[in-house]
Amino acid sequence: MLLAAGIDLKASEITGEGGEQPTLAVVGKAGSGKTMLLAELVKSLMAAGVEAISSDFESRRIRTRRTLAVLAPTNKAASVLRSRGVPATTIHRILYTPLYHPDYEAIAEWLMGKAERPAIEDLTDEALDRAHAFYSTHPSIPGALASAGLRGSDFIQGWKLREEPLDIGLVDESSMLDSRQYEDLRGLFRSLILFGDPAQLAPVGGKGGMVFDDLEDDSRLTLGRVHRQQADNPILDLAHALGDSELSFDNFEDMVREAAERDDRVVISPRVDSTAMARAPVLVWRNKTRIRLIHAFRSAHGIPPTDLVPGEPLICDGIELPLKHRKRRMDLEARGLVKGAQAVYLAPGRKPGFSRIHLLGADDPQFGVASIIQIELPDAEEPFIPTAANMGAVFLHGSAVTIHKAQGSQWPEVQLFAPDIGAAAWSNRSEAGIAVWKRLAYVAITRAEHRLHWVTRYALARPTEPLSVSDLAARFEAPALQMEVQDGEGAK
Repeated sequence: MLLAAGIDLKASEITGEGGEQPTLAVVGKAGSGKTMLLAELVKSLMAAGVEAISSDFESRRIRTRRTLAVLAPTNKAASVLRSRGVPATTIHRILYTPLYHPDYEAIAEWLMGKAERPAIEDLTDEALDRAHAFYSTHPSIPGALASAGLRGSDFIQGWKLREEPLDIGLVDESSMLDSRQYEDLRGLFRSLILFGDPAQLAPVGGKGGMVFDDLEDDSRLTLGRVHRQQADNPILDLAHALGDSELSFDNFEDMVREAAERDDRVVISPRVDSTAMARAPVLVWRNKTRIRLIHAFRSAHGIPPTDLVPGEPLICDGIELPLKHRKRRMDLEARGLVKGAQAVYLAPGRKPGFSRIHLLGADDPQFGVASIIQIELPDAEEPFIPTAANMGAVFLHGSAVTIHKAQGSQWPEVQLFAPDIGAAAWSNRSEAGIAVWKRLAYVAITRAEHRLHWVTRYALARPTEPLSVSDLAARFEAPALQMEVQDGEGAK
C-alpha cells in the first residue's frame, strides 16, 4: 500500500507522489503487537522523510511533500501512544492547528530538531533543559513547554481550521470508530491505515460491528500470534479463551476458578472489596449496578452523603470549556487531564468550584482545577454535585466503572463483577455474531495489568482500613499550586 502511495520503507525514501489508496486494516487481539507495530511504522515513515503532523505544533519552517498523522478516538488512547514516543492526537483535534507566539515557535522547532537552541529572555537554561528532557521522553510540545513553567495561554495565540488535506493517517483503537468518523477520515487522508481489536465492544449507537468489518479480505491483515506477556499469563489466557465460539459462561467461570487455583494473578472473590475499590475499580455491564456499587462504597466508608473526602477515586468524563477557551483546554490536556483519566480527590481548591486532585500516572500529578464532580445516587434523577464550577473538568466517581467507559483504560488491578457478565450471557444478545457477554468479559479482563479479581456475588465486604492518600507521592507541590486553571478570564 505504501509503495503504491510513493513511499519505499525498505529503501527509506519517498519515491513519488502516489495517489489515493484504499483503506487498510491491521487487526488483532490484546497482546498481538498492534501498538508496537504502529509505533515502529511511524518511525520508519519519518526516517523516509514523511513529516509527522499533530495538534500540538505544525512546523512552518520545513514543509515536505508527504505528511502523516497518528490518531485515536479518545484522548486517553492518544496519551497511551504518546507514552510510547508516538506523536499522536485525537481525531477531533487534528481538524485544528494552533498558532504559536514566535518566541515559543522557535523552542518548538528546536525540540523537533529543526533549529538551533534558542535564547528566550523569559526562560532560563534550566527551564529549556527541562523542556528538552520532557520532549525526549514524551513528544508533546505543550507538555514540554508546561514542564518549563509555561501555560498554553503563554505560547498559543489562536487556532485555525485545517485547510489542506493530509497524506497518511494511522488510527489506533479503530474498533471505537463510528461510520461518520470513518467517512470524515477518508475525506481528510489519501491513505488510511486502521489498527483495531475485533473482539472489543462495538461503538455505542452503531450497527453492532466495526468499521473495518466491511473491508475486503485482502484489505484486512490479521495478527494472530500473542507476544505481550507470553510467560504463561493467566489474564491473557482467559481473554483469548473467549474466542471459542462453543464456550459457555458456566464453562468460562470454571476456567477462571482453575486459573485462580494455580496463579495468584487471578483471584476468586465472593464479594467486592470495598477497600480495594479506591484504586482497583469494579467493572460492570449495567449502569444501575455501577451507581449502586458507588453508593455502597461511600456508605461502607462512612462518607457523608453530602460530602467528598480525600482519597475518593474519580474518572474524568471530559472538559466543558467553550471554543474560545481552547488554550485553557491545552493547559489541562498537557498535564494529562483528558477524558478517561484516573484521579484521586485530595481537598477543596483555593477558590469555590476548584478541587485539588492527584492525577494518576502524570509527571506532575497534584494540582488544582475548576471541576464539576457528579456522584449519582440510586433511584435519584439528579446526581449529588459536591463541587461545581461554571466550566471546567467533569468528573464521575471512579470506584465502579462501566466496561464500555473503561475501554481504552487500564489499572494494575481490577474487580470484575461476574453477576453482570452472567446477566449479559442470559440475555443471549450478540454483536456481529459474537455473544455480548464474551465481548464484555474480554474488554474487562484486558483492563487488568497485573491482577484480576472475579467477584461472584452481589455483596460488599466492609473496608479494612479508612480511605487515605498516603499512597500518593506529593511531588512538585509548589509548581502545582501555580497551575490552577480559573473558570473566569485569565489563568493562574
